[in-house]
Amino acid sequence: MLLTRVMMLKHAVRPKPRFHTSHSVRAVHYRYQGVVTQRFFSFTSLPKFLFRVTKIPAAVGGSLAAGGTYVAYKVEQASTYTQDKLASARDLLDGVIDSTSDFFRGFRTSSDAESSETPSDDAGAVVGVAAAVGLTAEEEEEEEEDDDETDSEMLTLTRLMIEIRQILQTVDQSDTLKLPSIVVVGSQSSGKSSVLESIVGKHFLPKGSNMVTRRPIELTLINTPDSAAEVADFPALRMNNITDFDQVRKLLFDMNMAVPVSEAILNDPIQLTIRSPHVPDLTLVDLPGYIQVEAADQPTALKQKIREVCDKYLQAPNIILAISAADVDLANSSALKASKDADPRGERTIGVITKLDLIDPEQGRDMLLNKKYPLKMGYVGVVTKPPTSTSLFRRGVASLDSQINSEAQYFKAHKEVYQGTHLTTVGVRSLKRKLMKVLEKLMAMSLRPTHYAIQQELEEAAYTFKVEFNDRQLTPGTYLANNIDALKLSVKEFSQSFGRNELRSLLKNQLDQKVLNLLAERYWNKPFEVKHELSVEPDLSDLPRAQDEGYWHRKLDLATSSLTTSGVGRLSTTLISNALLTEIDNLVNNTDLRNHPLAQKQVREAATAVLGARFYLTADQVENCIKPYKYEIELEDREWSSSRDHALVLLKEEMRQCLEASAHMKKVIGGRKLTQVITYLEQKEAPDSTEALGFSPTLLAKGREAIFLRDRANLLKMRHYALKSSTCKFKENKYKCPEIFLDAVSQKLSSTAILFLNVELLSDFYYNFPRELDYRFFTNMTPEQIEVFAKEDPKIKRHVELQQRKELLEEALQKIESVIALQRTKINSLTGGVEPARKGVFGAGWR
Repeated sequence: MLLTRVMMLKHAVRPKPRFHTSHSVRAVHYRYQGVVTQRFFSFTSLPKFLFRVTKIPAAVGGSLAAGGTYVAYKVEQASTYTQDKLASARDLLDGVIDSTSDFFRGFRTSSDAESSETPSDDAGAVVGVAAAVGLTAEEEEEEEEDDDETDSEMLTLTRLMIEIRQILQTVDQSDTLKLPSIVVVGSQSSGKSSVLESIVGKHFLPKGSNMVTRRPIELTLINTPDSAAEVADFPALRMNNITDFDQVRKLLFDMNMAVPVSEAILNDPIQLTIRSPHVPDLTLVDLPGYIQVEAADQPTALKQKIREVCDKYLQAPNIILAISAADVDLANSSALKASKDADPRGERTIGVITKLDLIDPEQGRDMLLNKKYPLKMGYVGVVTKPPTSTSLFRRGVASLDSQINSEAQYFKAHKEVYQGTHLTTVGVRSLKRKLMKVLEKLMAMSLRPTHYAIQQELEEAAYTFKVEFNDRQLTPGTYLANNIDALKLSVKEFSQSFGRNELRSLLKNQLDQKVLNLLAERYWNKPFEVKHELSVEPDLSDLPRAQDEGYWHRKLDLATSSLTTSGVGRLSTTLISNALLTEIDNLVNNTDLRNHPLAQKQVREAATAVLGARFYLTADQVENCIKPYKYEIELEDREWSSSRDHALVLLKEEMRQCLEASAHMKKVIGGRKLTQVITYLEQKEAPDSTEALGFSPTLLAKGREAIFLRDRANLLKMRHYALKSSTCKFKENKYKCPEIFLDAVSQKLSSTAILFLNVELLSDFYYNFPRELDYRFFTNMTPEQIEVFAKEDPKIKRHVELQQRKELLEEALQKIESVIALQRTKINSLTGGVEPARKGVFGAGWR
């Protein structure tokens, strides 16, 4: 009778599809399938039937009452050849058993769904579905696997939803767009870190005697079957493809220890993504462990802060993974207490009992049987204690593998207790499978509300983008390119107005100042103290009528040598370089780059680099070209006449400045008092440090300055008359007119230097500066740096972020619609192309 029933079910149920189909999807199939056509037993198929029955595997016998026990006993005594032949039959009948269980489970789900009402709130719907699809302890079948590989077909939905979740985290950090995660809570020393590391298969969490988890860790596990090794990413730090998990542990430790001691807990999550061929697709959140009493070096409000941070993550639709140690009474479990506060009905909570090896197996079984503190998703027992070993290598993947093997040996040794009359769920592998199935079902039920929320956010973002920016596309790269192009255009326009004539004007003004300094030093200055002493030098007023010209010849030659050997090459190159840098700064201030300090710095560094590359070469060439003027200088009449006019202008300007300074001093001090001071200084010499007639040292110093300005103005007036005289009309009298000759020399120096400055420095700058800008801003800058640059401007930041938000929402909407299409295809394949009109996988009325 039993065999006949199996054969009838085999022909009545559709073959199991290659892709994974969740229990809820199968329920839809059987709910709307209608009358099932059964194929009755035929004698013509008797030989084939008997042949297949003889190859029923031990797994089928374990799930079929008494007849299965007999088959299991026979299989254990079979030879190796027989076991190989039975493998194919096992795959066939596994599909039959799965379909059969789905058949009855579909009726149960249908009846439950029809007898319940759909909550109005999306979060409430997710909670209800979590309870409906949660794997209870009574529904768990015994599964023994020799490896830790994940089923990629079963996790297609979860993986796609994790990708959508990562996009939504980038779009919005609030709870508006939120997909469910598995939140891990527990007290300190409850084995929370060991459970997480067992799931990942790597030692990566920081450990210590003091509280080391001070920030939530949002852990995303992504199964990558084709990858050769495990890698870790820190998206917020832009650190990717880390293969050294000791470095991962150190980074987590440093980021946690960076929390100020005064706060101890910070509600700023650390985002960590681990990609590995050995991990399931899961999204986990590791929270700080609960404490009962604050330590002496911890804030008094630490306990409350931990609870506030944890309570934020324990809200729906997240699944709570409550970690409790077996050697602690569950009545005192901080994790169960916190989960009960957030999930009073126990619909979203999975209990994990660690350290089962520390108590009696019967006591551990009673804790897992879910009777005293029941949870609708049940409990899972694990043993995360590493096996005792004398090996020097106690860490790494090998230690975790041995830990899982040791756990399996422990539960195998107590199989009659944990998997006897009352079926319990034990082991890290079972915990992985449970978490994968629960998260997949919750992700499926989150499709409709998430799809609706993304549509709403996208409509709002698109409307705002249209109103504020008229749908004008702007990326950080285009914004940077527009600003650099504007700067290069400004430089091009500046090059047309700043050429040889402007260079000559700048350099001539600098040399004029140098000539005036030489004239003052060599001809005009007289120490105040020796004014009334007998001077051995001829008086400057006698220069136009001087008979002995030897003294004045030597004086002019020394002044000329000082001018030609004063480093004109370096002086002129420095002068032009500084002028160009100043003009570049002015151009930058006239563009939008003025709002970007980093960009301004980069532009100035680019200009400095271009000018610095030609600085010494240009200075040396200028020095070489003016070297002949150090020995002999020949002037033409027109040059002498031009220099004479220019010298008169210079002297007149100097006189004007002296008179203005003298008038300003009279206005500040007072004309009468200043006259008294000057009269006193001219009639009587007084020490600088003593007061005389009520005159302070400061006032005496001002008096001496006034005398100097008066004498300098008189001297300049005298020299101005001398230059206008007929004597200074001819170049042969250059020794009697040193102002004209030195001006002519400076004119020759500037004209000669400009030839090389224009070619070697200025033209080279105009050619290479735009290319240096391109290199620094486009070749040398990363996309992240360009984005940081653009967001320095608040208006551009708003534009770019709103546009990025809109694009990410469009991408998320496209992905979630592809997931919905995938699920609809699965439903159609199971319902024969008839879409259900009642409540199905996606909620009420979904089509």
